[in-house]
Amino acid sequence: MLKPKSSNIPKPTRYQNAAIDYYMGLTNSSYLHYGYWEPLPIAGEELTLTRLRAAQEAYTAKLLSFIPETVKTVLDVGCGIGGNAAYLDVRGFTVEGLAPDALQQQRFIKNTNSQVPFYLMRFEDFHSSNSYDLILLSESSQYIAINDLAEGAARFLSSNGYLLLADMMRSNAEYQKGIFSNCHVASELQAALIKAGFKLIKTEDISTQVAPTIDLCVEKFRTFGLTTIKYIADLVAIAFPPLHALGRWVFKRWLEKPIAEGLAARTIFESHLCYSIQLWQLSIHEVNLR
Repeated sequence: MLKPKSSNIPKPTRYQNAAIDYYMGLTNSSYLHYGYWEPLPIAGEELTLTRLRAAQEAYTAKLLSFIPETVKTVLDVGCGIGGNAAYLDVRGFTVEGLAPDALQQQRFIKNTNSQVPFYLMRFEDFHSSNSYDLILLSESSQYIAINDLAEGAARFLSSNGYLLLADMMRSNAEYQKGIFSNCHVASELQAALIKAGFKLIKTEDISTQVAPTIDLCVEKFRTFGLTTIKYIADLVAIAFPPLHALGRWVFKRWLEKPIAEGLAARTIFESHLCYSIQLWQLSIHEVNLR
């Protein structure tokens, strides 16, 4: 997950950023991504943070299985706090990370033992004389405009290089408002990549393996988050009744709807989105024909 900093961030993206902060605090992990649950939890089974961390390791291993053997150099775009980069670095890849968040930069440097270069900037502003065998976008595509993503990836890849993209995408283009509405429409992203000279090599829908993480986060928030909010509200009602009345008005006006939507995240995800891992290859021949 990539968390950009901007004074003019759309509301859905700001909701996602808040979710990232919650997720970081909840997991205390070197990864920000949702993970890959295999085997899947059975009905009624408790979802634990220990199993989530195992799922996060499994997710990065899943990404590695998509990387062709010829790949040596990787640009990790939206590298988060360094989990994926560290995993690839110890396996012999030459990795560089890029993200616009200074707090993530600190965690990235720590988690990679200062062994992986980090660029503090947006992908749209990135300039380099280097070319890469593979560009990785793990849960960061949704923060980059489609054309910037496709054209930028083509610009920095070596001949016949690869783009490995893993993220939530909107399978329903009519879903345009809500906590996940900043995710790209899958068909639109595909069209932009094809136009930029990419061809799809391999794809896999892992929505089912990702969904338990949504359940876990919602469950933890329902159990601890809402309980804490109610406890604080009760204390304020006792000590400062007028402030409590103001707080109830603020909650009803601005907070009730996004919280309710967050609690319904699993239903929204299943109804309007999918999670896909896609390996694309840049076809120099197709680019030259444009």
